Amino acid sequence: MSTGVASGARASFGRRLVAYLLDGVVLGVIAILLEAILGRLPGGGLGILVGLVYVTYFQGSPSGQTPGMRVFGIRVYDFTGASTNGIGYGRAFIRWIGYYISGLVCGLGFFWMLWDKEKQCWHDKLASTVVVPIDQYPVDSWPG
Repeated sequence: MSTGVASGARASFGRRLVAYLLDGVVLGVIAILLEAILGRLPGGGLGILVGLVYVTYFQGSPSGQTPGMRVFGIRVYDFTGASTNGIGYGRAFIRWIGYYISGLVCGLGFFWMLWDKEKQCWHDKLASTVVVPIDQYPVDSWPG
């Protein structure tokens, strides 16, 4: 279980959900195109790899935002408070793996934030992160 700094502003379940869905649409279109071009198995495998790179690159960057998160004004933030300049690519990769763990039991890991005092999903706990609104935790830079 994560231990960190005192509670602060956290992104709502709704904002997190729609940002996740927006990123899912982007990745879904890419996966469909890859499967259409390369076939189901190689295209599907490459689609998973693209998802891994997408999440790891954007969430591990100093902004801590995927494009979907940017649209909805939220970002991934270090729960320990040790870094205000992103969580790094290693922890972003752990969050990506955590998405699968969060979805294992009928999505319980995603809904966990609804009753968790720090508003953390299972993937947040694994990587010791929280998702916060950028009006409370401003972004210094955007990747690229």
